[in-house]
Parts: sequence; structure tokens; C-alpha cells
Amino acid sequence: MKKEVEVPNIEGKTLKEAEKILKENNLKLIISNEQEGMDKENTTVKIQTPKASIKVKEESNVYVDW
Repeated sequence: MKKEVEVPNIEGKTLKEAEKILKENNLKLIISNEQEGMDKENTTVKIQTPKASIKVKEESNVYVDW
């Protein structure tokens, strides 16, 4: 049974940082408007869904726009 985890705040982080933080919390990063060859080290997260501190099941998707 999957346990609940709190979504971390990744707004303002780079996509690469966000991916690492979510992975550490057993969550998946989904980039809404991802483009081929994106620079994930210099592109920052503007909006995330669900928002930080909401509880979700492990392995849930966190959607971001940049």
C-alpha cells in the first residue's frame, strides 16, 4: 500500500533540482510544456500542481510549467 507524502515546494528551482527533490520524495516530475533539448539546468519551475505541502500518494505525478 502506498503511503502519503507531502509535496515539496519546487517553484523557483531548476528542472534538474526539481526532478532530484521529487525523486527523493518518491514523486514523478512531469513537465507540461517540455521541449526536445531543453536546458534543465537553467530552466526554472514557475508553477507546480499539486501545490507544496499537499499530501499525495507515493509515485504521484507533479506537473510543472516553466
